[in-house]
Amino acid sequence: MTELAELFSQHLAWMTNPVVLARQTLAGISNGMLLFLISAGLTLIFGVLRVLNFAHGALFMVGAFIAWTVGTWAGGSSVGFFAALAAAALILAIVGGIIEITLLRRIYRAPHEFQLLLTFALVFIAGDVVKLIWGREDQSTPMPELLSGSTQAMGLVFPTYRLFLIAVGLLVAAGLWWLLHRTRWGILIRAATNDRDMLGALGTDTRRLFTTVFALGVALAGLGGALAAPIVSVGPGLHVQVIIDAFVVVVIGGMGSVLGALVASLLVGIVNAWGVLALPGWSVVLTFLCMAVVLIVRPWGLFGSQE
Repeated sequence: MTELAELFSQHLAWMTNPVVLARQTLAGISNGMLLFLISAGLTLIFGVLRVLNFAHGALFMVGAFIAWTVGTWAGGSSVGFFAALAAAALILAIVGGIIEITLLRRIYRAPHEFQLLLTFALVFIAGDVVKLIWGREDQSTPMPELLSGSTQAMGLVFPTYRLFLIAVGLLVAAGLWWLLHRTRWGILIRAATNDRDMLGALGTDTRRLFTTVFALGVALAGLGGALAAPIVSVGPGLHVQVIIDAFVVVVIGGMGSVLGALVASLLVGIVNAWGVLALPGWSVVLTFLCMAVVLIVRPWGLFGSQE
């Protein structure tokens, strides 16, 4: 404990520097927004389909590779970047629909072990497909011209792309809220979350509903991968840490809660960002410590419901 206290005191000086604190907080929020894009899809899929999709991180990786391909073809232009975002989301939505129709639809009534094995197998399949198409080397995606450089705000200088990630995350969160609370499709989703058998008995085509939900969740993962491409190394191992962080977010926020995914993503992002400066060797531990505390106090998550 003495060594830990000494290590913490050595890195405590940054907390008295408002510039460093603000920049690190901004980095944590932007990383949290990326986490929200993947965890929102993950928690949405679980809430409606009751399937823990281990392949979500691999689909995030595929979205990043699609964005790298389109961005490379476009030479780093802003138009090419936004085309890459649209392509990643659209292609992954189609892939998600195909996966749900051909594979998941057959095992909804099967034990959860079969669902876990199937989605885990998709991780290996996606990894091999990525290696066959894009190779084994890590790739670097060019930063779009429009979003490169820095922006001054509140007397501080922030990377423009980080501000863009925050804006996109907020727009997606607002869009999901509108879909879930202001559309008939959203009403059906919330009804399916509570009792999907009763929803089917009332005449709703639950198969089509499940397909659209899974496609939307996977599209969000693809969009998150495309947005992460300019700031990470796009390689075959990209999905490993991403899916771990996403499951931590879902557990903290509550399984099936999109609002919980947003709050937990921001919490995990900020804790990671501050931990890198305060306790560099313990930053990952801090995230799991937060999850452990939440599980002790509320085993069903901050915004989850006890079943």
